[in-house]
Parts: sequence; C-alpha cells; structure tokens
Amino acid sequence: MWVLVTLLVVFVSLMLFFYLNKKRKPNEKVKVNVDTDSECCGAHEVCERNSLISSDFEIVYYDDEELDELAGISPATYTEEQRDRIAYVFYTLKESDVAGWLRSLQLRNILLPDGIREEALMIVRERRSINSPL
Repeated sequence: MWVLVTLLVVFVSLMLFFYLNKKRKPNEKVKVNVDTDSECCGAHEVCERNSLISSDFEIVYYDDEELDELAGISPATYTEEQRDRIAYVFYTLKESDVAGWLRSLQLRNILLPDGIREEALMIVRERRSINSPL
C-alpha cells in the first residue's frame, strides 16, 4: 500500500515539475557566443559596449511578451497596431530600463522602427555620458 502511495506522490510531483517548467520557458536564460574586438574602445557603432550586448545573456521581459510575435520581421512591414504596441512599451519604460529592454529585444530578434530606435539609443548614450567619468 505504501509503495502505491509513494509512486503516486512521485508521479504527481513529476507532473507538477514539468508543468511549472513549461510555463517558465519565456524567461529562460539564453547563451549566445559573441566575438568581440579586443581593440574596441566603446566609441564606435560596432563595438560590444555600444551594441548593448554584455557577456551574460539573459532575456528579461518588460511586460512586453506580446512583442515576441515580431521576432524576425522587418519594421517596414509592421502594422500600425504593432508600431503602437512597441511605442507604448517604450514610452512607459523608465529611462534606466531602456538599455536592458534594447538588449532583450536584440536577444529576441525584434527590430524597432527607426524613430523609436533612435530615441532609445539617444537615451542610452545620454545615460552613459552622465554616468561615465571624464
């Protein structure tokens, strides 16, 4: 009898474990290999520091899971509704979250429309210039 109860508990525990892990997949860590230039000074568009990619890659969502449907799609083909969703997320972010959001979008292969991309990069550049010692 105890064997049956034990097997039932193990089975239910395993099912619960797999069910909970399946629900957490969007927040899983993603490891990506990036070749960086050892002579990178951080002042060029192609440098690792300016591309917002760090050595520790983790996708962080900013209440923007619905943007995953835009992965791999050219911004030129976005509908007005899709551009509005991106704009809504961007304009509701704290300035301190913009760099992380851009990094998250890069890892998720989501491209921003030019106007929002330029505004976001401007915010990141301004925050870096304020926080970096001269």
